[in-house]
Amino acid sequence: MSSSRMILQAKPPLLPPAAGETERLEMRVHERMEALEAAWRALERDPSVSMHQGYDWCSAWVRAHPGLRLALVEGRAGGRTVMILPLVIARRRGSHVAGYIGSAYSNINGGLFDPAARIDPDALGNGIRQALKGRADLMVLERVPLQWRERLSPLAYLSHTENQNRAFQVPLFQSFEDTLRQVNAKRRRKKFRLQQRRLEEAGGYLVIDTLEPAEQHALLDEFFRQKAERFKAQGLPDVFADAPVRAFFHALLDAPRDDADYPLRLHALRLKEDGGPILAVTGTSRKGDHVICQFGSIRDDLLPEASPGEFLFWYVIEQACHEGASIFDFGIGDQNYKRSWCTVETVHYDVLVPITLLGHLSAGIHRLAVRAVAEIKARPRLYGALQRLRQRRTAAGASEPETGEEPA
Repeated sequence: MSSSRMILQAKPPLLPPAAGETERLEMRVHERMEALEAAWRALERDPSVSMHQGYDWCSAWVRAHPGLRLALVEGRAGGRTVMILPLVIARRRGSHVAGYIGSAYSNINGGLFDPAARIDPDALGNGIRQALKGRADLMVLERVPLQWRERLSPLAYLSHTENQNRAFQVPLFQSFEDTLRQVNAKRRRKKFRLQQRRLEEAGGYLVIDTLEPAEQHALLDEFFRQKAERFKAQGLPDVFADAPVRAFFHALLDAPRDDADYPLRLHALRLKEDGGPILAVTGTSRKGDHVICQFGSIRDDLLPEASPGEFLFWYVIEQACHEGASIFDFGIGDQNYKRSWCTVETVHYDVLVPITLLGHLSAGIHRLAVRAVAEIKARPRLYGALQRLRQRRTAAGASEPETGEEPA
């Protein structure tokens, strides 16, 4: 039986911890990652910890962006590290804001918490404020699911506002056929066969699935090229243009990996098997049984009728099933191709902890800005008009670059 019903993971009910069961929490702040590496890697083994707060991911970002002002908040209880918030402090709207490292290119951001720790919500909020006092006016943790992998985040007890974007996932089964049954298997197979026929009529195709480092780096450069062309055609700023951002993604390709954990892996669809043009590229990460699509690109000028990006996703999702993953995550951003695959829609929140009077003011502005964007996106005509205005401003050289991009 197939179903297109979206399962909404909304704000979970918050039940206070049982009295007398919490541990005394001591906070420390570190400015270098190396001091926390052992404890960090121990905490990130937990399946609920996002790849995006993993040590290798954050380290790659820090190395690619020298001069960052880090504030790595460590919480200790009972002589052991029970939490780490990997933060960087930057200037935003006139105030100093602490946020997750590399958060413009991440989602499912939950921090690192020991699941066995009994953390008092008040102690957590007060500890963060004391730790960041004199360093930041406000802590903003963006795109945090309050509940993930059936576990309530300790961050859920802190002040938060719903983020304007949601993430989309499809549960995976070892049988690809069982996975397809969730998303109207008959219609999807028919569409896949049509795409396949169009590719074969154009001379055939090859799905590139190499792990050879040089080829992986070459595919990443091809993604950057395709994405730059697409942004230019749309009149939008290229969020992958900066050299440090590109260096970061290249560094992820060189990070340690195994079959169940890899920071970045590229797949591509090539037209013909004799070195023809690459029609589409996608990049995924995996941590345990969770596969995240980080980005994707297509050639707009070649075989758009074959939907090469969607065709490539079929292969990547099928492979994830065979390799034992249980979640394929398309990440942040509401787009039709994501809804065509996904049965789970995850609500994200921005966690706000003001530290100074200016921070309280900045938190209020952040809430208003998020609500305004959400209202605009809920009105397609207004959203389209603003997108066209942004395109004209970009063409005239007046637009500021965005801080992130929906991985599609």
